[in-house]
Amino acid sequence: MLVGESNVLESEHRSTSGVSAPGGPEDGPGAGLRSAVEWLRRELTAHRPLVPDQSVAEDEMDALDHQADIADRTRGPLDSERMRHSLLLVAAVLGSVSALAAPLEALREAVEVLAPPRI
Repeated sequence: MLVGESNVLESEHRSTSGVSAPGGPEDGPGAGLRSAVEWLRRELTAHRPLVPDQSVAEDEMDALDHQADIADRTRGPLDSERMRHSLLLVAAVLGSVSALAAPLEALREAVEVLAPPRI
């Protein structure tokens, strides 16, 4: 049953707090963001009907995934403004879908780790 699968994915994701196990292939600085993007993608794929402007959210998740790759390769500064802009667009498109609230929150938390808000 799809709902059961969704619940399992959610509980698995919560237990790892969006970060892969240390020593795993994805334990670089971008691992948490990559994990959150993957979780949101899975949940969005399982969600029916299609969400209006879903392609916009998917494009922005691609951009966030790319930033996770940059974080792992260079371990240098990321485009924080671009990451927050992508998060804002994803939230604008998907924020009203209650079934996506948990993975969307995980994505927000992962972005804030790599691109903390300016004070």
